[in-house]
Amino acid sequence: MLRPTLLATVSVAAAISLVAAVSSQTYTWKNVKIGGGGGFVPNIVFNPSQKGLAFARTDIGGAYRLNSDDSWTPLLDFVDDARWNYWGVDAIATDPVDPNRLYLATGMYTNSWDPNNGQILISTDQGKTFTPSVLPFKVGGNMPGRGMGERLAIDPNSHNILYFGARSGHGLYKSTDYGATWTQVKKFPSVGTYVADPTDTTGYNNDIMGLAWVTFDSTSGSNGTATPRIFVGVANKGSDNVFVSNDAGSTWTAVAGQNNTFLPHKGALSVAEKSLYISYSDGSGPYDGTSGSVWKYNITAGTWKDVTPVSGSDLYFGFGGVAIDAQRPGTIMVAALNSWWPDGQIFRSTDGGATWTGLWAWQSYPTLNRYYAYDDSLAPWIGPDDTIDTLTMQIGWMMEGLSIDPFDSNHWLYGTGETIYGGHDLLEWDAGTSRNITLKSLADGVEETSVQGLISPPSGPHLISAIGDVDGFVHNDLDTAPQVSFSNPTYSSSSDIDYAGNKPATIARVGTATDGSQGKQIAISSDAGTTWSQDYGAADDVAGGKIALSADGDTILWKTSSNAILRSQYTNAFTTVSSLPSSAVIASDKKNNSIFYGASGSSLYISTDGALTFSAAGSLGSSTSPFRVIVNPNVTGDVWVSTDKGLFHSTDSGSSFSAVSGVTQAWSIALGAPKAFGGYPTIFAAANIGGVGYFRSDDAGVNWVQINDAAHGFGSASANVLAADPRVYGRVYIGTNGRGIFYGDASGAAPAPTATATSTTATTVKTTTASTSSTTTKASSTTASSTTTKASTTTSTAPSSTATGTAPLYGQCGGIGWTGPTVCASGTCVEQNDYYSQCIPS
Repeated sequence: MLRPTLLATVSVAAAISLVAAVSSQTYTWKNVKIGGGGGFVPNIVFNPSQKGLAFARTDIGGAYRLNSDDSWTPLLDFVDDARWNYWGVDAIATDPVDPNRLYLATGMYTNSWDPNNGQILISTDQGKTFTPSVLPFKVGGNMPGRGMGERLAIDPNSHNILYFGARSGHGLYKSTDYGATWTQVKKFPSVGTYVADPTDTTGYNNDIMGLAWVTFDSTSGSNGTATPRIFVGVANKGSDNVFVSNDAGSTWTAVAGQNNTFLPHKGALSVAEKSLYISYSDGSGPYDGTSGSVWKYNITAGTWKDVTPVSGSDLYFGFGGVAIDAQRPGTIMVAALNSWWPDGQIFRSTDGGATWTGLWAWQSYPTLNRYYAYDDSLAPWIGPDDTIDTLTMQIGWMMEGLSIDPFDSNHWLYGTGETIYGGHDLLEWDAGTSRNITLKSLADGVEETSVQGLISPPSGPHLISAIGDVDGFVHNDLDTAPQVSFSNPTYSSSSDIDYAGNKPATIARVGTATDGSQGKQIAISSDAGTTWSQDYGAADDVAGGKIALSADGDTILWKTSSNAILRSQYTNAFTTVSSLPSSAVIASDKKNNSIFYGASGSSLYISTDGALTFSAAGSLGSSTSPFRVIVNPNVTGDVWVSTDKGLFHSTDSGSSFSAVSGVTQAWSIALGAPKAFGGYPTIFAAANIGGVGYFRSDDAGVNWVQINDAAHGFGSASANVLAADPRVYGRVYIGTNGRGIFYGDASGAAPAPTATATSTTATTVKTTTASTSSTTTKASSTTASSTTTKASTTTSTAPSSTATGTAPLYGQCGGIGWTGPTVCASGTCVEQNDYYSQCIPS
């Protein structure tokens, strides 16, 4: 099953802005196409008055608008670090009177993981631009029950009026000015009582689910006046949970005769029948559901009827999505929540729920009759494609969103935990023959994955990914959906991936399952991810975290999710590395098979014996939280570390570091192809350089250009991962937490440099005492010293050192512009490129 990855808690930073000292360069940004969505789509909503207008919401990846060619356009790509919780969309409403108006209820979590209150995003141009209306409480787009709804609704007779059903005990809210301001409806009788797991101490599962949906009875009013009759479903189990107002919200009562055994998930109005159809489940979803029902409320007669499609042993799931065919009175569809085996299920009735047919039925076990053809051509990796008598999931799961186009009875869409399915021949369902509709993956343009790791090796595929919920992919073509995802072993999620510097086709990845259901959680490939094998040295029930693969690919250093750091060579059993703090971020040298690095607190640690032991090396100033260590793929000991206090660089295997001027925070970093052949690699950083953004430097951090813009914020900077292409100058890959992978190429001229390189004389750092160099240039460097004397500075065209003494092992010993020592204390001075020679063991 697919479960959206929880977003890391981040502090709210200022909105992205161009920094006076940092110029910008225009980039062209595109999604790396995965094509299947890759995450949960809680609902798809058609506008009832404009043909072809529809919107989809996701739990961690924002919202999308449907295009005429069945593709989707993302609406919230402007979301940046300061507004990252906009990508959690808990409800959506499209205006039936003015189709240009769109409303999104956004916010990621109602617990402490999201420090911000939620907001209603208001658009008057179908999602091209938005204005936020901040709410006095949190909204939970990635909380339990996010498939219920819609919690946000527009009065179809007086469209300035909106209602929003809140979580966490906040009740019902109303706006009379198109969502600009909101007030609580204090007379509404229930704020909800259901809690998914009262024992959960994180605040995620023990929060009050609140109000589930708001549905106006448009037939009860007339154009220009507030609709009198409004229904509201509330997450109560064992007590009244469907309430009605007959006086435009002034007073409310429980609907008489209702069934309160389960939680009401959806309330859909059939205008022609003047009836309300309600789907129920015994859990809040989206992962649970072992029982449920479907009821029909005749509004005119005030009577209820149980129209549940199945009963007895056939009823082992709840019900989620409900769809009404506006063109055909009495035609209704409901989706199972959740039928995990043998497949998901959707039921259809053409007689108001009296009789039903499903997408599949048992012939006799184990033969399954599937009444559809299957088309995953837009995302071939989704599969399986064999639809004959197979007992494998194909229809989907977590099906809370189900819609029929109000202008076209043949056009239908539904959301799953992985993609959007549907088609354009729905009426064939009623023909009574097998394989009478085509079920098609229709999520083209929806890229909703949570990316955990990216690599861009120097040979083979330009990009390989590790992804939450869908494992990962070899991206042989950035603009074409992959044919397959990782397999043999297949993990539900991969948390990291790395390649061997000297043997780039050798790759290791790590899975996240700790229950033994997916085997040992380290997989190794020797053919750039085409095929895989399990590392049988990995212990059972140990998973997640980050890995570093040695330069020759024979040793794996593994920081597991349980914080133990483990090491294995030649696929032998992993053993604990006690000399490296369990909190360390890790990396391997890409040239020397024996060298690994770790960073924890303000210290860099190095191993020269293949990660068997580590010792403290240089200081990272006042840093408390290093985020990433990367190593120059061409030069041993050329190390970069991003931290909560900035970006640090070492050219002597971490013995000493200089702080890159102007960078106050840095999260993910990556090294890519140099601007000129043989030059120093470009460095990319998700960082705070006068403002949070994404930056590139062509001269080892002396000058920076900002490469993202107001239309591309990429969400939370601290949650994203970067990789830079070592073969394409200027190309960077950004893996987001919810909007998939982007790749960017420079499309505008680079601004002229404004600073020259400065270097600092510093002794080897063994303490945390830091001193800051002075400089008259715009770019300065901060270094840590073991003395109390401030470091002096010199200006040159390349990193320099003292001209006397000897260079340490793995230290610089030559290169164009080099004025430091050219004699190695040990080893041999070996030229790496025109600008850099290094002391290498003899």
